[in-house]
Amino acid sequence: MEFVPIANAAINGAVVGLLLALPALAVTLVFGIARFPNAATGDYMTFGAYTAVAAQAALSAPLIVSAAAASLATALLALFFYGWVFRALASRSPVASLIVSIGIAFVVRSSITFFAGQSQYNIDAPLVRAWNFNGIRVLPTDLYIAGAALTALAAVFAMLHFTALGRRMRAVADNPELARASGISARRVMITLFTIVGLFCGLGGFLLGMKAVVIPELGWELLLPIFASVILGGIGSPLGAVCGMILFGISQEVASLYVGSSYKIVLAFLVILCVLLVRPQGMFGTIRAVR
Repeated sequence: MEFVPIANAAINGAVVGLLLALPALAVTLVFGIARFPNAATGDYMTFGAYTAVAAQAALSAPLIVSAAAASLATALLALFFYGWVFRALASRSPVASLIVSIGIAFVVRSSITFFAGQSQYNIDAPLVRAWNFNGIRVLPTDLYIAGAALTALAAVFAMLHFTALGRRMRAVADNPELARASGISARRVMITLFTIVGLFCGLGGFLLGMKAVVIPELGWELLLPIFASVILGGIGSPLGAVCGMILFGISQEVASLYVGSSYKIVLAFLVILCVLLVRPQGMFGTIRAVR
């Protein structure tokens, strides 16, 4: 296999991995702080993509306004379900929250299908010519997508490590009882958490909608790869979720050169299995992170 096709596949995989790192980070933050895997994450992405499509169709909104509408609407949706359901289940088993999140996923997807049908939609973006470097093609749109994802990820990592709010979130993730005894408001932390979840899922859905057709199953079909990347990076590790998703995206796209697009996910999961056989806690996971 020549180098150029592999390089093009790796670039595309890195871009897809970066934009999917947004919902992957949302999953690992919920798991680390709220202690359950949120299966509604994929459908939150779908909701964000449809919100962007609706903003463009109804208001002829430019891309940046559509992205803001998708993020804010999804944040409100995530906060609604937190206040209505997840908050009441905080003292119950994580399994209860997991099952409820699956139910929320079906509710969101069914509602989208009811109002928008099964038709395919696209997020309108300017058509641009790819830059060609001796056969290696780079789309300017992909650079914008990667830049937006990196900016959002950098903002959350800066918030987690350099602000008082981030220290409170990490304290709740490390030891909820000790954090509560220290006077940290778990409710405020959870509201911040689910706001970030909604913002990231909405932005991730918008960016994914720029590269793919928007359908009701858009996010649901990506839920398994997102969960797999979180496990690969180390459950509860924000940096691990991002790195795991990028590695998964590159592995998947490069694998498609050898086995075709229908089986690329199989080889990507084989890569994950090989990594986990060597390091069962994931690339950045620790015993404390999976407690």
